[in-house]
Amino acid sequence: MPVDTPMPIKRALISVSDKTGLAEFGRFLAGQGVEILSTGGSAKALAAAGVPVIEVAAHTGFPEIMGGRVKTLHPKIHGGILARRDDPDHVSAMQTHGIGGIDMVVSNLYPFEATLASGADYDTCVENIDIGGPAMVRASAKNHDFVTIVTDPADYVAVEAEMTANKGAVGGALRRRLAMTAFSHTAAYDAMIAGWLAKQQGESFPRQLTVAGRLKQTLRYGENPHQQAAAYSSGTPRPGVITAEQLQGKELSYNNLNDTNAAFELVAEFDAPTVAIIKHANPCGVASRESLAAAYAEALACDPVSAFGGIIAVNRSLDAATAEEVAKLFAEVVIAPAVDDDAKALLASKKNLRVLVTGGLPDPAAPGIVTTPLAGGFLAQSRDNGRLDPRALKVVTRRAPSDRELADMIFAFRVAKHVKSNAIVYARDGATVGVGAGQMSRVDSSRIAAWKAREAAGEGQIPKTEGSVVASDAFFPFADGLITAVEAGATAVIQPGGSMRDEEVIAAADDAGLAMVFTGMRHFRH
Repeated sequence: MPVDTPMPIKRALISVSDKTGLAEFGRFLAGQGVEILSTGGSAKALAAAGVPVIEVAAHTGFPEIMGGRVKTLHPKIHGGILARRDDPDHVSAMQTHGIGGIDMVVSNLYPFEATLASGADYDTCVENIDIGGPAMVRASAKNHDFVTIVTDPADYVAVEAEMTANKGAVGGALRRRLAMTAFSHTAAYDAMIAGWLAKQQGESFPRQLTVAGRLKQTLRYGENPHQQAAAYSSGTPRPGVITAEQLQGKELSYNNLNDTNAAFELVAEFDAPTVAIIKHANPCGVASRESLAAAYAEALACDPVSAFGGIIAVNRSLDAATAEEVAKLFAEVVIAPAVDDDAKALLASKKNLRVLVTGGLPDPAAPGIVTTPLAGGFLAQSRDNGRLDPRALKVVTRRAPSDRELADMIFAFRVAKHVKSNAIVYARDGATVGVGAGQMSRVDSSRIAAWKAREAAGEGQIPKTEGSVVASDAFFPFADGLITAVEAGATAVIQPGGSMRDEEVIAAADDAGLAMVFTGMRHFRH
């Protein structure tokens, strides 16, 4: 059974790389009469703050050696941490070998993550793999019945409050919570190192794949109110919804975060000023124009009904002209690399609108691993960072596409990459004019996209699919989906190709006078 008795803190060992709040915490412990052991930079920082410190080397009687690689790996340290105070054999061994108990360990590890992010060379990264720190942290966490382990400066306040309330002691509940935090800390640290070493050897999928994250936000609920949820940061420097600063608005929900990520990843595909409006992780309108304001107007025109309550992403600094138009629509989130001061002022009146600033765009070509849960496990795959090379397109019909059609094809295929399969995207003049997503039949996606275009045009008006191009995320298994596109007014088709009935589909395109190109690249998105 766990020991719940509050354990007095008489001696603490402090060795941290993150010195946030260290001076204040050290002064608090000293004020409680705690003897403090410390090493290297931590000892210097504490001494500079007026905190009495005993060097670990003086405590063990053994100097730091090998450039600091060996300093806390000593029986007087680990015996003092691991000894059970209620075991007579342990107590006897402490007395025989002159080992004093260590009741608290304050330790966070060498800054491997920061070293990696700085672009340091291989040898520097290796030197920033901590050994003594994880050993002390794990020993302390294992013996949490008697030892308090603190790995996060955010927990200093809770420890101070506990010790103040318990006359210098820490209770069992807090010790167990801190032990859990400590094991999570070392697990994430080791996962990061393992991932880096795998990458160095070119192994995308090592024998054991470890995934770690740091809690950023506990969410009110998940996709539905009966589900629990939280948001974690993976520690990568890739700009996005997790790293963004929220300027205003309500707390972000699970669905907000998921949809906003989808929107921002989409606009990052384009170089020209581009706006994407997302609903339920699917685009209901995307456009590229000379200005964001013009792009927003075209994106909204694609499906103004679905855009209500959607997510708006832009790939430029959000300006006042665009913000003024955005403010007219009820939207959940706006995400941008930056927001002009005038745009901030305009959106401030929409108090519930979440406005996120990322400071940059994610690189669509960046590598990464994504996972999908399965019963009893999960799938892992590399991110879909495939990008269309216009030089690799293969014209398969008698008629080749015009320059305008080709530009719209490339635009539409990039959008289709971000539409749930089966995906069909109609585009004209650098803007979507109809999107069909997530249907079991590709022909149904084609029909839905055309129907939405007719709805957006209004009764008696010519839909914008007339003269458009159509993109399919995967091959047309039959000619029916292509024929539906012809009926909607499309003049050119871009698709991966590779169907057993490619010849049948090509013949149907030729019969209709269409231009069609094969990409050789598929973009399923499930």
